[in-house]
Amino acid sequence: MNIEYINPFIEASQLVLGTAAGLPVKLGRAFIRKAPIGAGVPIVEVGLFGKISGKGVLAIPVPVATQIVSRMMGGADISELDELGISALSELANMIMGNTATILYNRGVGIDITPPRMAFGDGAALPPAGAQTISVPLAVGELGDIELDISVAG
Repeated sequence: MNIEYINPFIEASQLVLGTAAGLPVKLGRAFIRKAPIGAGVPIVEVGLFGKISGKGVLAIPVPVATQIVSRMMGGADISELDELGISALSELANMIMGNTATILYNRGVGIDITPPRMAFGDGAALPPAGAQTISVPLAVGELGDIELDISVAG
């Protein structure tokens, strides 16, 4: 997988999490994902197509997800991922992938994105055929870690 395709996802994640939730983001050590994301872990998946195709996936443990949603909602007390929380996480993924598409476009790689799809782990985010998944752990302030999984071919 071309590293030039990975960096825009990371840049967009840092920008959006900083802007939408007021969270600093530190990168962990990237690795190749060989197993599906565990059962019950909320994931938001956005498909990519164009010059490159595949998907971007955010895997956010529930305690971290509720805190991110709370911050996105101006500090509202969010204790579970109800319909509003799922909508907020979907919008977060949409903003990250939209910014990724813009960064890639500005670098000569035109892509479009699909609407976000929410699922809860257990094999839900397997890579598309012919693509490898690079997983980038993101430490979001004091809240904990989320994972950004990138599967692209092209």
